[in-house]
Amino acid sequence: MPTLETLTDPHLIFPGLVGRDAGAVLRELAGKLAEAGVVSDAEQLFDRLWERERLGSTAIGRGIAIPHCKLERLDRVVVAAGLAPAGVGFGAADHQPVRLFFVVVSPSRSPAEHLQLLAAISRWVKADGRVDRLLASQRPEDVFDLLREGT
Repeated sequence: MPTLETLTDPHLIFPGLVGRDAGAVLRELAGKLAEAGVVSDAEQLFDRLWERERLGSTAIGRGIAIPHCKLERLDRVVVAAGLAPAGVGFGAADHQPVRLFFVVVSPSRSPAEHLQLLAAISRWVKADGRVDRLLASQRPEDVFDLLREGT
């Protein structure tokens, strides 16, 4: 199973997200992933993330969401992290605004790896202090260093 540090890198970490609602922040993240060359079509990625979000919120509580989808023409699983300092209403069960987003985009042909990665992220964020330290980070490199802990 690949680790968080092998599936992301500093150019896929986006501090300072400015979207004010779920749709805006997903569109912003999709655009940034297209700019980084992960996907060729930001609108298609947004559509797939939004489609998944309409099935039920991907917010897992404690200010964290894991929006995710699968795409046909993708070579490998990719994880991006985004930080929204102001927080975004995302339909979390605990009603907390989401400040930390892990975006998981997987090839359609890798459903088991997709589910394993979602579980790995859920475990990673439960470790004491990790989320608070990550949210306090300002530089993508600092976030990346934290993601390497425990993977």
